[in-house]
Amino acid sequence: MELSSEDTKLITLARATRARTQGAEGAAVRDLDGRTYAAATVELESLHLTALQVCVAMAIASGSRGLAAAVVLGDATELALPDRAVLDEFAPGAVVHLADARGTLHVP
Repeated sequence: MELSSEDTKLITLARATRARTQGAEGAAVRDLDGRTYAAATVELESLHLTALQVCVAMAIASGSRGLAAAVVLGDATELALPDRAVLDEFAPGAVVHLADARGTLHVP
C-alpha cells in the first residue's frame, strides 16, 4: 500500500513520539485544516488514555472540526474499541492506518 507524503509524515511523528516517551503506542493525526498532532499512550494510576485518544483531545482543544487521517503504531492489528469509538464520534470519514513500532503498515 502506498501512502501519501502527508500520511508518511504522520508515521514519522508517531514513531518519534513513541520512541521519545517509550509509550506502548504512538499516534499522530491530521485534522481537516492540515494541522498535525502526535502523542503516546498515557498510563498513570489515575488516567489511562490511548495515544489516539490523546491526539483527538489535543485536536479538539485546538479547535479542530474533524480529522482527515490517523496513524496508530503499536502491537495491535486492529483499532481498540476506545479508539474506534472516538473516531466514529469525531472523525467518521478519517483514513486510519495501523502500523508496528517501526512504522510498517499492518495489511488488513
